[in-house]
Amino acid sequence: MNTVSTSAEVAAEHIDAVREFNRRYTRLIGVLHEHLVDTDYSLTEARILFELAHSETADVVELRRSLDLDPGYLSRILARFAQDGLAERRRSEQDARRQQVQLTDRGRAVFADLNERSSRGVADLLAERPAADHTRLVEAMHTIEAILDGHEAPVRIREPRPGDYGWVIARNAALYAAEYGWDGSYETLVARIVTGFLESHDPHTEHAWIAESGGERLGAVFCMHEDDDTARLRLLLVEPSARGRGVGTALVRHCVEFATAAGYREMVLWTNDVLTSARHIYQRAGFELAESEPHHSFGKDLLGQTWRRALR
Repeated sequence: MNTVSTSAEVAAEHIDAVREFNRRYTRLIGVLHEHLVDTDYSLTEARILFELAHSETADVVELRRSLDLDPGYLSRILARFAQDGLAERRRSEQDARRQQVQLTDRGRAVFADLNERSSRGVADLLAERPAADHTRLVEAMHTIEAILDGHEAPVRIREPRPGDYGWVIARNAALYAAEYGWDGSYETLVARIVTGFLESHDPHTEHAWIAESGGERLGAVFCMHEDDDTARLRLLLVEPSARGRGVGTALVRHCVEFATAAGYREMVLWTNDVLTSARHIYQRAGFELAESEPHHSFGKDLLGQTWRRALR
């Protein structure tokens, strides 16, 4: 479970990293405004125009709160907008103590031009970088938003992409070494399984999935051919940071549904009794323990378990 730190417990290097990011980001916004957008409107004024353009009528008090602006500063900007013919202010019909503001036709035309210039500026900025970096950038921005807003991005299960299979090998080796002390022979086994899958799997009867959230890989699972009637679930992996979010359950469900649709009559898996979290996932998915046998593998004495479930 994640715990919240006090400000005194935040590492100094993390504070410095966030401040440095803020400085670079602020400079970037300045470039977009001064050199690419190239208008007479400040960034704050552009934000106000954006908010007004996306509502028929805005309450001035609510506008101030949503943008976290000083009342006097906002009032001066709205007065300038009114003087330039961009906006109109009037008393609220429901409460005469409150003011409402809306853009004029001229104001909406100015916003449309500003919005087009801003989009073109960002497009020019991204065009200087490889297309693959565009997706990485957007995913990283979603991650930042999720963390700072205090909510987690949704988990999605997707097809593997180049680089994912190497990640599966690396993360299996690192996690099982850190959590259970398994030696390098486990990494060798995982590499052999993944390599065999890549070299000869039939996409109609075998498949793999990656779980991710906000562009971060959280887990993986493989469905492999055992025989014409039996599919084998292999290499279920869930990152420690993602445990408790239903990642393992979702991966196993995809595996079972695929095996059922592929025509298998049964699914089997092999695990070890020390992997208690994984066993609970298998039990909830309808698997039953079929047999147990002690063995010495990966530098440890273990109790291997075979689990099975029938498929409709």
